[in-house]
Amino acid sequence: MTAKTAMTGSSIDDVEVDRFSKMSALWWDAEGPFRPLHQLNPVRMSYIRDHICRQFDRDPSRPRPLDGLRIADIGCGGGLLCEPMSRLGAAVVGVDPSEENIEAAKAHASAAGLDIDYVSATAEDLSAWGEKFDVVLNMEVVEHVADVPGFLQACATLFRSDDSSMVVATLNRTVKAYLLAIVGAEYVLGWLPKGTHDWNRFIRPSEFRRYLAAANLEIKDFSGISYEPVTRAWRLSPSLAVNYMGFVTKP
Repeated sequence: MTAKTAMTGSSIDDVEVDRFSKMSALWWDAEGPFRPLHQLNPVRMSYIRDHICRQFDRDPSRPRPLDGLRIADIGCGGGLLCEPMSRLGAAVVGVDPSEENIEAAKAHASAAGLDIDYVSATAEDLSAWGEKFDVVLNMEVVEHVADVPGFLQACATLFRSDDSSMVVATLNRTVKAYLLAIVGAEYVLGWLPKGTHDWNRFIRPSEFRRYLAAANLEIKDFSGISYEPVTRAWRLSPSLAVNYMGFVTKP
């Protein structure tokens, strides 16, 4: 991506950006504060790969099934999804408003010998620059932005064609999500730093559908994610009560 001047995005929450910037050196520590994302990555990557391959008629068993596709990872953090997406053949643009996160992502990708285009910017910036993508990743981001409808509207403008799609992930605003994702993960088990999540910002699937419809997008699939204590692994689940992902296209 040609160097451009980033602008302040209306969806940015400076407090949230600062919180993650302070942890930028720890993104790739699999036992650190981002441990849950490292544990989630296998199920997230399978979901993303399989749905993209189905959308673009690709064989997911190929070594590089995403060759030729341009993908934006909005709120990429340290690049935990950008790197495996790049290895699957995609031309990846990692986008994050935190310059510290972007520098950490660049350093790790360079050490791994991966060519990933990282930029400190927002979805609104990409929209203003006229950038277009085959796939937009919006994973564990919406619960941290100040204006969810505006953010999703900006993401919708990034679609390159009628075949373009978006993959989303967030948490449901339920009592179970509060008990597991905040009380359990942050205060009892210590999987996440205290204050990482605000339950009031969790989004119900019905709300997500409404926000997407306003952006002329629709959900093709909602799938829950649940944690198996015995195997210590995450798996897809029919329950959307806590964590869930969705595959989004144009109507």
